[in-house]
Amino acid sequence: MPVSKKLLSISITCIFAWVCSYLATHYFVDYAFGLFVWLPFVIGAGATMIYGYNNNISRANLVLNSQLALLIFCCGLLTFAWEGIICIIMAAPVGVIFTWIGSRIGYTLIRSKIKGNAPAAIIILMASVPAFMGFEHSVVVKDEARAVTTSIEISAPPEKVWQNVVAFPQLKEPEEFIFKTGIAYPINATIDGRSVGAIRHCNFSTGSFTEPITVWDEPHLLRFSVSDQPETMKELSFYDIHPNHLHGFWVSKQGQFKLTALANGHTLLEGTTWYVNKIKPGIYWSVWSDYIVHKIHLGVLEHIKRQAEL
Repeated sequence: MPVSKKLLSISITCIFAWVCSYLATHYFVDYAFGLFVWLPFVIGAGATMIYGYNNNISRANLVLNSQLALLIFCCGLLTFAWEGIICIIMAAPVGVIFTWIGSRIGYTLIRSKIKGNAPAAIIILMASVPAFMGFEHSVVVKDEARAVTTSIEISAPPEKVWQNVVAFPQLKEPEEFIFKTGIAYPINATIDGRSVGAIRHCNFSTGSFTEPITVWDEPHLLRFSVSDQPETMKELSFYDIHPNHLHGFWVSKQGQFKLTALANGHTLLEGTTWYVNKIKPGIYWSVWSDYIVHKIHLGVLEHIKRQAEL
């Protein structure tokens, strides 16, 4: 009986979670708290309450069972070609933590005075997931742009650095592991025109950013907006997949290069990107996106440095 109930607990929670994931990513097209926080919580609570209801099973085994359910759920996302390996790995810390919290609360409920109402509690918890997702979808939230700035000192005057900022030749293949996973990285940059209104193309491994120039203050400041951008990454998957979160959830709004002449004849070059990250919880996902943007900046700035110091 315990083995069959274990399989039942995992099967029910995984099937339910897959349905909710499809609802969130294909119907509501939202990647937010309902998907990354509340769904793992309910996976943990549901798997624990179903398996532990009227069974004398230790809390540790129930926690392990809930994490196994989460693992099988994630494997299903890969199998169904709904998500790629890297994005699942990036989301894993949040999923593991809230599945653990859900399991602990589920255990408390089935060992409390209300354990006789556990089936009703499971139904209410499961019903709350699509309800929460629907509520999130109906609420209009204005996402504020974040700014990431990276700087480097170059042993050349601003006039020489400027020529390598406006456009630059092929970068060497990045060595950082993060770019080996499919995250887009810069290849080169070209420009059509030499003043405000010129169109700069920053070419990445997944396509090109189209960047109309809005400020041309040679050799001090080059600022541009972003009118078009490619997918943010190439997903690692058994299939050729293009999840919805690759389109319109990380949006580059504008960027700039600022050149400051230093007393020693060198140039302080600062690269800044303003972007909007619509994936929630922002406090978690922005850690990843800020880190990636900084790494992209650093690769470009070091390339400009090498070119300017030749």
